[in-house]
Amino acid sequence: MNKLELNNVFLELKKNQNRIANTSYKERIIKLKKLNKILIEYKKQIHKALYEDFKKHPSEVDLTEIYPVTSEIKHNIKNLKNWLKDKKVKTPAALLGSNSYIKNEAKGVVLIITPWNFPVNLSLIPLISAVSAGNSIVLKPSEITENTSKVIKLIVEKTFKSNEVQVILGGPDVAKNLLKIPFNHIYFTGSPVIGKVVMEAAAKNLASVTLELGGKSPTIIDNSCSIENAAKRIAWSKFINNGQICIAPDYVLVHKSIKEKFKKIIISKIKEYYNEDVSKSSSYCRIVNKKHFNRVKLLLDDSIKNGDKVIYGGNCIEKENFIEPTIIEKVSEKSIVNHEEIFGPLLPLFEYESIDEAINFINNKEKPLALYIYSRNKNNINKIINNTSSGGVCINHSAMHYSNSNLPFGGINNSGVGKSKGIYGFEEFSNKKSVLKQNLPSATDLMMPPYNDLKQKLIDFSIKWF
Repeated sequence: MNKLELNNVFLELKKNQNRIANTSYKERIIKLKKLNKILIEYKKQIHKALYEDFKKHPSEVDLTEIYPVTSEIKHNIKNLKNWLKDKKVKTPAALLGSNSYIKNEAKGVVLIITPWNFPVNLSLIPLISAVSAGNSIVLKPSEITENTSKVIKLIVEKTFKSNEVQVILGGPDVAKNLLKIPFNHIYFTGSPVIGKVVMEAAAKNLASVTLELGGKSPTIIDNSCSIENAAKRIAWSKFINNGQICIAPDYVLVHKSIKEKFKKIIISKIKEYYNEDVSKSSSYCRIVNKKHFNRVKLLLDDSIKNGDKVIYGGNCIEKENFIEPTIIEKVSEKSIVNHEEIFGPLLPLFEYESIDEAINFINNKEKPLALYIYSRNKNNINKIINNTSSGGVCINHSAMHYSNSNLPFGGINNSGVGKSKGIYGFEEFSNKKSVLKQNLPSATDLMMPPYNDLKQKLIDFSIKWF
C-alpha cells in the first residue's frame, strides 16, 4: 500500500472509532468469541504456514502460538465486564458535595506492529487487548513470516469489519509510512534498536507507546538448586523455537561447584528432546531466514575466533538455515555473544563463586526483559530480586511468567516500555478518564474573586485542615 491508501485506511477507521468505543462489554465479548472460533477453524492453515516459514512442529505451534491466544481470549471474556466498570474514588473533604470516578475509554485508532518469531501469538494477543478496550485497529504483521501473515489477515478479515480492524501486509517501507500517521497509540514488539525509531516517530504526534523489546535475559543457578530441573527447563526454554524468543535465557551464570554436573545434564536433555542428530529432529525448527542464519552464524564464528570453547553443538547447515543447539563456555570479553542479544540457539555459560559476583555481572548490562533464578535458598532468591532490575522474574522455571495473564508482561528501559496481557494490556489501550460531578453547592464558590479578608480566612482554613 502507498501513503495515500494507508491514510485512507486510517480515515475509515477514524470515522468509526466513536461507535466502536461506545460498544458494550457484551458486544466486545461477541467479537472475542468469534475470533476464538475462527482461530481454531484455521488451525491447520496456521500449522502449514508456520512449517513453511520455519519448520515449526504442529505441537509446538499449538503450545506456543494457539494456546496463549485462546487462553488470553478466555481470560478477557471472564473479566471484561469488571474492567469496563467505572471505578469510584474517594472524595476529599475540601470537595464535599461532589463524587468522582475513573472511566476507562478507548484511546481511539491504534497501530500494532508485530514480529516474526511468534507471529500468531504476538499479533493476536495485543489485538485482543485493543479490541477489549474498544479501539479501531491497524495490525501490521511481519513480512518475514509471509505465509503466516497471510493467514492472520484471513482470520482477522473473517472476524472483524473493515472499519473496525484492518491488517496491512508489507515490508519496512509500509511500516515506515504507517508510523507517519497520527495514531492515538502504537504497540510495537521487536528489537530495542527499532523500538527507539518507533518511539521517535510516535513523539512527533504525541502518541503513547507500548514497546515490547528484548535484551540479554540472564539465568542464575546456585548450588542449592535441583540441577536436573534447572537443566531440563533451561534446555526447553532456550532451544524451543530455535532460541528465537525474546524471553529465552540468553546466558547462564552457574555456581562453580555445580558447573560440570550442570553441563552434563543439559547436554543429555538436549539429546533427549532433539535426538543425537538434531538436524533430523522434526521437533526442532529452523532459523527463520538466511539473513538471521548469517547473523547467528557470525556470533558463533566470532566466539570461536576469540577462543571461546564450544562444549556442545556448533554444527550448521546453511541451505536449511539450521544451527544446532550450541553451548559455549570460557567466553571472552571481546566476544559479541557477551554483549548483544543472541536470539538464536547459542547458550554461553559463565561461572561464579558468590551471589554478589553474579548480581554485578547482570547489573553491568542493560536491564533485561526477564531474569531466571534456580535456587532453593530464600536468601539468595530475595537478594537477587532486590538487587537487580528486570521486566519479570521466574524462580525455578524459565519463560513461564508469560503464560499467566494475571501478571503484567513487559520490560523496563532498554527491554521495553509499558505492559501487556490481561488487564495490563487492556489498560495500555485505554485512557483513564477522570470524572468529577458536583452534586451540591461547592465550598470553592465561597473563595472566588474578588478576594477579601473573609475569603482569605477560608483559604487559610482549607490549607491548614484539608
